[in-house]
Order: sequence, then structure tokens, then C-alpha cells
Amino acid sequence: MSNLGPQQAGSSPSGVGTVVVLAAGLGKRMLSHRPKVLHEACGRPLLAWVLDAARELRPSRIVVVVGHGADLVRAAVDKHCGGSADIAFVVQEPQLGTGHALQVCLPALGADPGATVVLYGDMPCLRGSTVARLAAARRAGGMSLLTAVPDEPRGFGRIVRDAQGRVQRIVEEKDADEEIRAIDEVNMGVYAFDGRVLVEELPKLSNQNAQKEYYLTDILAAFVRRGLPVDGVELEDLEESLGVNTLQHLAEARWALQARILEAHMARGVQIEDPATAVVEHGVEIGVGTKILPFVVLRAGVKVGAGCEVGPFAHLRAGTVLRDGAEIGNFCEAKNTDLGEHAKAKHLAYLGDATIGARANIGAGTIFANYDGKLKHKSVVGAGAFIGSGTVIVAPNAIPEGATTGAGAVVAKNAPMQPGETWVGLPAKKHATKRKEGG
Repeated sequence: MSNLGPQQAGSSPSGVGTVVVLAAGLGKRMLSHRPKVLHEACGRPLLAWVLDAARELRPSRIVVVVGHGADLVRAAVDKHCGGSADIAFVVQEPQLGTGHALQVCLPALGADPGATVVLYGDMPCLRGSTVARLAAARRAGGMSLLTAVPDEPRGFGRIVRDAQGRVQRIVEEKDADEEIRAIDEVNMGVYAFDGRVLVEELPKLSNQNAQKEYYLTDILAAFVRRGLPVDGVELEDLEESLGVNTLQHLAEARWALQARILEAHMARGVQIEDPATAVVEHGVEIGVGTKILPFVVLRAGVKVGAGCEVGPFAHLRAGTVLRDGAEIGNFCEAKNTDLGEHAKAKHLAYLGDATIGARANIGAGTIFANYDGKLKHKSVVGAGAFIGSGTVIVAPNAIPEGATTGAGAVVAKNAPMQPGETWVGLPAKKHATKRKEGG
């Protein structure tokens, strides 16, 4: 069931012993067979963003509840989410509500899981600092919950307070009457619990409601009944409340995360001329003084040095490295390519599986033909080489230092070019130049 058994929760800087991430949902409204938490925003699964927030708390353990596509989720955590060495996976099958998701965690939680935070795997915009604030607001023996006052509260459970403003209960919209639905403060589903009280009350949950499910929100009533403190912590930035249930929600969350990424790069000295048209995924590295022109896509795994220029209309894919001062321009695509210092590919070029030396010039329309129908092959272009417009370099190949290809040349694989030579034609051959007669 998990790779971590029951254990005593140790201390952490945040005071949180356990974080439980609910990630079992099918996500029918996504109209996809892929588990909802594995849909990507800015180059990584939704779940990866949530695990980042969880790890910021430095808890003693993280429990991820999986269900639909459990094996796919486990594999994605290993590949894209920082690994699973610190994670216990618990299977919820069937899925009978959020309360049931915590009930199946009981063997992994043990008798005293410490302060326990519950997150959702489809809330990628929630910051770790906000979760830490929620955990810090929980008083001894009690619980705290994240609330918000959105412009449109439809679909959320409502927060019901007493005359003194104390949180008394949460009513799901499906079970609410008109008076309750008129309440504008809603529940975000993110909680911090006293762990001992939580594990004592989970087995007592009932499914006597419209959906015949076990609601985690009903735990709040148990805290109130026992006279334990319940504190609502209002969300300061409503963007953090974005939960992904549809492809439209996914686009909204992606843009919120993208804006953060771009702001962070600009704060570090990257000039992004038009943030509205720049796509820069998570983990992209960009050096100081680099200019990102409009309609540029930088995928996860790209590294761009200092003083570079990218775009407009350029697409850099995983494995691409631009050394300091390199330039990639209009309608160029690069994949798994290392472009040397002050090298240039300014127009309509495809750079695939290539290493290009310093100050080399890649002419307009150049193609690195890296795929033979079965395998990808690499090519090397030496420092100071000049690749003429419309050249096709068939991989594997090596264009040596200072060499030149003429416009429209097709350089067959493993061509025996020598440094400083000029090759032209189809297939390209060494260009014989006449010696100038002496007088």
C-alpha cells in the first residue's frame, strides 16, 4: 500500500508532521483518460506543483492518495515530481469522497501523525507560503481551514459562522438551501488538523447526504462539538484558489503559473518584450541581459545563457543550450542542440541534435537532418563555420572549424570535410578554386 509504514511524526520547521495530497480523482470533466493530476501546466504535471508546496513545509512525511491511473501517477512522481523517496502512496478504490480518501490513509497515518495538512492534487497555484500560514494559524488541539470570498461562489461549500463569527460548519452546495447558498465565504478544501483528533474522528464519518459520500468537511463538526478551536484563514490571492476540473480551468491555472515564471525571470534581469506571447516553462534557465522577443516558446529543460537573443517566433525544445551571446531568430526550432557563444541561427532553421561552435553562422533555411527513419543522429559544426542558406546537413556529420557550405548544399552523412574548406552542390563536394596567376 505504501513505502512508509506508521511512524511517529518528527518535528519540522513548519510544525507540520504529515501532508496528505488527494490525487485519486478521475476528472471526467477533463474529457481525458489521463489522470487529472497528470495534466500539465507550464511543462510539468499539476501534482508536481502541489508537491512543491507540500515539500516547502518540510513535513515528516507526505502521503499521496491515488486511485484512477495509480501506476501512472506513481511513475510521474518518480520522473517529473522530484521522486518518491519521501512519499507514501495509498490507494483509494472505489472513490467515495474526500472523507473516505482520508479514511483509507489511517494505517499509514498511525495514532499520532502530528499536525496534518490536507491538499488537493489539482490546485497547482496554491503557494507553499500560504499553506505555511494556514498551518501556523491552527491553535493547539484544533484545526484551521482555507477560505475565500470569490466573485462567483457557485460550486463551493459555504462557510457557516455563528453570531460571534466563529466557524461552525461547512455546507456543500448540493446540500445547501437558498439561504446557505447566499453566503459568499467558501471553503477551499485545504485544512490543517490536530492529527490525533483527525484519526479519532475519521472512522465516525457518515455518508448520509445527497451524494452518499463521506465528506471530509464533516470533520469540522466534530471539532466544534468537542469545543476545539476552528479558525478560518482567508486566502489573500484568489488566483491560488484555482482548482482544475475542466480544460478551461487548466488554461487559467497555466496562465497564472506562467505569469509567476515570467515575473521571476524579469526580476533576475531577463528582458521579455511581450509577456503575453511568451511561453517559458518551469525550470528554464535564462541568463542576465538576454532578450526574449515576441512569440517565443521555451520548453522545460532549456538553458539560455547571458546576453542572448531569442525570437521572435522561435521554439526551443528540451535539451537545447544557448551559450552566452548566442542568437536564435525568426521561425527557428532547436531540439537537443548546443549553440556556442555568439553563434547565430537567425532565420527559418531547424537545429536538431547538434553541437554548434562559437561564432558559427547558420544560414536561413538550414536543416539538420537528424532522423533516418529509425534513429536520431548528431552533427557537429566547428567554431567559426559558415553554413550557407538552404543547407541540409545529413547526420551524423561534422562540419569542421572555419568551413563553409554554399547556398543549397546537401552535405551527405560523414562527409570528409577539412577545416577551412568550402563545399557546394548536391551532394556537396569540395569547391575547387582557381589559383590566381601571378604577374
